[in-house]
Amino acid sequence: MITMGLLPAGEQLNFQDSQRHAEHIRRQGIKQFINIYNRNKDRIDRCFKWGDEMEYTIVRFDHNSNKVRLSLRSEELLNIMYEREEREGENRRVLWRQESGSFQIEATPGQPYGYNSDLNDKNSMNNLFNNVENQMRERRLDIRGLLHEDEAILCLTNYPRMGCADTTVPNTKPDPLNSMSGSIFLSDDHISHLNQKYFIIEKYFNERIGHKVAINAPIFKDTKTPDPFIEFFDHKEAMRAAKVDHIYMDSKIFGNGCSCLQVTMQATDVNEAFILYDQLAPLTPIMMALGASTPIFRGYLSDRDGRWDVIVDSLDDRTPEERGEKPLKHNKYRIQRPRYSAIGAYLCESNQSYNDSPIVYNKDYYNELIGSGVPPPLAQHIAYLFIRDPILISSEKLDQNPETESDHFEAIQATNWQSLRFKPPPLNQPAIGWRVEFRPMEIQMTDAENAAFAVVTILLSRIILKYKLNFVIPITKIDENMSTAQKRDSVNRCKFWFRKDIFTRNTPLFVNGFNDNHVIYDVEEESYIEMSINEIMNGYEQEFPGLIPLMKDYVNSIALDAQTYGKVQQYVQLIADRASAKLPTPAQWIRDFVRKHNTYKYDSVVNEKITYDLLNTLNRIQNECLNVNELIKNN
Repeated sequence: MITMGLLPAGEQLNFQDSQRHAEHIRRQGIKQFINIYNRNKDRIDRCFKWGDEMEYTIVRFDHNSNKVRLSLRSEELLNIMYEREEREGENRRVLWRQESGSFQIEATPGQPYGYNSDLNDKNSMNNLFNNVENQMRERRLDIRGLLHEDEAILCLTNYPRMGCADTTVPNTKPDPLNSMSGSIFLSDDHISHLNQKYFIIEKYFNERIGHKVAINAPIFKDTKTPDPFIEFFDHKEAMRAAKVDHIYMDSKIFGNGCSCLQVTMQATDVNEAFILYDQLAPLTPIMMALGASTPIFRGYLSDRDGRWDVIVDSLDDRTPEERGEKPLKHNKYRIQRPRYSAIGAYLCESNQSYNDSPIVYNKDYYNELIGSGVPPPLAQHIAYLFIRDPILISSEKLDQNPETESDHFEAIQATNWQSLRFKPPPLNQPAIGWRVEFRPMEIQMTDAENAAFAVVTILLSRIILKYKLNFVIPITKIDENMSTAQKRDSVNRCKFWFRKDIFTRNTPLFVNGFNDNHVIYDVEEESYIEMSINEIMNGYEQEFPGLIPLMKDYVNSIALDAQTYGKVQQYVQLIADRASAKLPTPAQWIRDFVRKHNTYKYDSVVNEKITYDLLNTLNRIQNECLNVNELIKNN
């Protein structure tokens, strides 16, 4: 799922009016970023802090008829939570936020992990790790009293039958002729009603590209699946857009309605943020594959295990000219990447030679940024983000003071959804520094698994910095890995490009036998090879150390109490077992559940009874402590 970030208040301009003001907004946004950068370029934050964001799906069970539907109550729940937050202030331990779907709700910790740590305090490292899983459980308890008797909030990447009939409470029906989305599957009631912004976003995309979004996920060909698999719709645009052997979807909510786990970490300074951004980038497809949890779309088993490309397609607002399908006439740029994509370039000067994917950026903005002291790679990054049109423009805030406001910068920054987000300090929140947001991971089925993925992401960032590791590979190889990561059972069936010599001249000696034998290759292509995820994570022989042993080495080197140490080791082992196939990914578990169900006909169809039994089992696992050993055995 995406997080819309900071959305401007006030009445929003429609698409035609926003186009007239787009260049003004972009230029103001560039000046606002320059002000933020120059204010904070020398900033140092010694206290490491981090946080997670989790999106939940609200469902209503009908146990008498063996059905489960989406419960469209997020607005009602959020209004109560906002009142509590205002009343409790900084004492609020859980913060609830709006998401795109009216059946979704996002939660974060009230304070970041480590916020109360003192560098000289022996408990400072414990504070980073020892409360994550408990905090996630606390979120369920916080909202449980507001749910109806048969309602539940689930960690569920996407509702399996989204877009099928009779799948919401209250009941809704699509109205393609009169709705904002024009969807033949979903009504506008699926879109969050807390304010009109998400409706405007939905309409913006359709108006900018001149038609509805078209999403096609490959069908899983089971033994009785029609071959070829062709769907017929009483709608000309759908018949043109739907691909053979694919599951067709036609609304942003099919992408936005997918929930995820995101982790944001604060860097010591801007240069450390550059390092984290670059070194975490090659890890984005690896962590996405390990957490794959989305094998079903619109009531069909897909041949993918992940959600990524569905969201990419749902948030692609490029016109035919910008896609390269027509000559440039009305648009300025031919843009290779959609708004939602893997990163397009590294930020460290030393890694610029690996930026082998074409990147288009506004030369005037770039020159203005350079002239104001912004480093060239960062200037290019910002100038690339700002080739996009602003989606949301408040009529009340067109003209802003770049010294005191940053809405125009945030409006464009927050609507570029990349696998990593480089986040400068907010203008009016002095306690927050330079940050990097890790965005590719899918939501897991249990709090223990979500805590494990969040903590391991932080451990990866720590070994990068402590051991001066180098994971950088060409950007095109990351793109290839992102496609591979979504394939069915990619953890076991696929190989990924990865750097084979991850040590540098500055890497200290290791006690585990992998010393700093840094190799300089005559041909750079020799520095990276294809490896399995098991090899990347657990290592193999004396050829590659593996990231799991390095994380264990790091955990052994820091001061943790016995309880925290044991919990962190369990998290690391859970990821190691996923990589070695001792534990299945959620996608593997869900696919296996469907194919073993007594009503499944091996035709790829996920019917109402299967969906009910699947989500009822997930509810028992998540909210009633049902133990499923194959998911988190020994953990």
